[in-house]
Amino acid sequence: MDKILMEKLKQKVHESISNKEELRQLVQSLSNIDDSKSFALGIIVGRIYNAFYYQTKRILNREPTESEFKEFLEFIKSKKSELVDLW
Repeated sequence: MDKILMEKLKQKVHESISNKEELRQLVQSLSNIDDSKSFALGIIVGRIYNAFYYQTKRILNREPTESEFKEFLEFIKSKKSELVDLW
């Protein structure tokens, strides 16, 4: 994966960790749908995926490749323990 893109993803993870109260409020506001940890993790991963997709288009001027997407998945797996503890 592009080095700049990876740095942007790391920033987004750090931002998510730093703004955990905002994420808690978001999950709480959607608790009538689901209030499980899996649901909350899905919201967080969705935010990071959005950053991945958007930054790929902005930085590389194209959509992510299959290889980059696989790297993204591995990156998310490596960050799961940090992200699960946000709530």
